[in-house]
Amino acid sequence: MTAIHPIEAESYRIIRGRVDLSRFGPLAVEVVARVIHASADIDYAQTMVVDDSAVAAGIDALRRRAPVICDVEMVRHGLTGLDAMCYIGESGTNGDTRSAEGVRVAAGRHPAGAIFVIGCAPSALFEVVRLAGAGLVAPALVIGLPVGFVGAYESKEALRASGLTAISNAGEKGGSAVAAAACNAVIRMAT
Repeated sequence: MTAIHPIEAESYRIIRGRVDLSRFGPLAVEVVARVIHASADIDYAQTMVVDDSAVAAGIDALRRRAPVICDVEMVRHGLTGLDAMCYIGESGTNGDTRSAEGVRVAAGRHPAGAIFVIGCAPSALFEVVRLAGAGLVAPALVIGLPVGFVGAYESKEALRASGLTAISNAGEKGGSAVAAAACNAVIRMAT
């Protein structure tokens, strides 16, 4: 593990001085702090839905070298310390979003044990949930943090209702940087 840069360390000190993260377990708190650090949005202390068992599942999957699948290239490029995959470029145009179709391609190639990181497209998160419900994919972890006013809130609600092992938040906030930050926290703990 590489040393934390002094600016990053100071950011975490400031976060812990401003925000009460005591409701989170020791693994989950690292994810929430990293999301707040990446976004400078302390509201995530109230809206993140993450527990230690989900983080532990992600750590275990990464240590087993599980594939990490991203909905968009921005998420993939935000991840450090591993080679993630994004299938948006291999999707067609069957009336759905390219991100949702990319998730279908990924599920076909990695039907069990992958980590799905969704930070942009609510349609991609809905598709992970749909495919899992149909028994076509069994992710080790879903990091579901898409952003937006159309479907983001609802897709995260569907994720939590699905029973899949997940890291998400309540509300419309999220995005590629936030999803990458959550995954990077898990990566850091795994290494």
